Amino acid sequence: METGSIAWGLTATALVLFMTPGVAFFYGGLVKAKSVISMMMMSFGALGLISVLWILYGYNMSVAGSVTAFSGNPFSDFGLGAMAMGETGSTDLLGATYGATFAIITVALISGAVADRAKFGSWMIFAGIWATLVYFPVAAWVWGGGWIMNLGETLGLPGVIDYAGGTAVHINAGAAALALALVLGKRVGFQKGITKPHNVPLVLIGASILWFGWFGFNAGAEWLNGLANVGIIVVNTLGATAAAILGWMLVEKFKDGKATSVGAASGAVAGLVAITPACANLEPGWALLLGAVAGAVCALAVELKFKLGFDDSLDVVGIHLVGGVIGTLYLGFFAIGTGLFTGGGDLGQLTVQAIAAFSVFVYSFVVAYLLGFAIEKTIGFRIKNEDELAGIDTSVHGEEGYALERV
Repeated sequence: METGSIAWGLTATALVLFMTPGVAFFYGGLVKAKSVISMMMMSFGALGLISVLWILYGYNMSVAGSVTAFSGNPFSDFGLGAMAMGETGSTDLLGATYGATFAIITVALISGAVADRAKFGSWMIFAGIWATLVYFPVAAWVWGGGWIMNLGETLGLPGVIDYAGGTAVHINAGAAALALALVLGKRVGFQKGITKPHNVPLVLIGASILWFGWFGFNAGAEWLNGLANVGIIVVNTLGATAAAILGWMLVEKFKDGKATSVGAASGAVAGLVAITPACANLEPGWALLLGAVAGAVCALAVELKFKLGFDDSLDVVGIHLVGGVIGTLYLGFFAIGTGLFTGGGDLGQLTVQAIAAFSVFVYSFVVAYLLGFAIEKTIGFRIKNEDELAGIDTSVHGEEGYALERV
């Protein structure tokens, strides 16, 4: 493999790893000042735990042995020792490390749904088991030779398109987030406007890091393809995200009379989510439309929690689940050569996209709900109400985000 491609693979891996601290900043700025440490620690806890599990057995599980296999054998190369000793061990290990960064951020994304009220130890137990039972196998289904990757061939239809994680990352995380929000219940005093972001600049810093890292997220895998499609991927990642910012702010202006900086940041994330599965398979004009639609729809979707009565603290459902579904299904209409309006002429692409999205949603939701419920009924998942009111940072971590000198 050319040195330039390997260099891009290393760069992309670093970019995607940097996205998890970006999530920590983004989420941390959105919560109360007395919850910022707890919120950011959930991302850093996932970074530590999932990295270790991925090296020990997660990567092995992400490569399916056959189309019908649930996952790969977790003990086939425990600790990746055999891979390291192989002829192509260096580049193979780079690819495995790149895959680890996706597993890490997928788990970290879920944490936004349980902000202000989750025990850190219980979260870490959930994160490790959910990654083992859900993310690692789903990665095998979508990218590792599993049933979703081969669904089109099985049904005699176009193959499922999920270039960088509409199903495996965003629908997967969004479904688990919805499940945990239902298990843990509402925050004390839950209502519209219960909390305002305590640090808007921190939110914007986090969103900026995410957008920066997302170029590695979407275009990173091109190091394996000699960077053949990197141009269309990066222009779509830019364009869809920019259009989503405009779409979200437009909805805010009409709905509330003001366009906000937090809305712009949230719109950027919604656009990034939506373009993730579609980045290599849309003409740039259709990518702009996708971004605008995702930004507008997600801006409306985040209000559903108040109407339906579930407390998704930081709108993981409204942005990642809804945005992931939009981006995944959009390909059924506009994917280059196979979309209904862009050469396919039928609903074949939409059919396989819908099957993949629905299947990942149901599986992730059910496992996350059962796992969260089991943790809550045994060791407890939610902190006490009095600790929530007093401040989760001091009660759980013994720290303060802003230790200002008291006079």
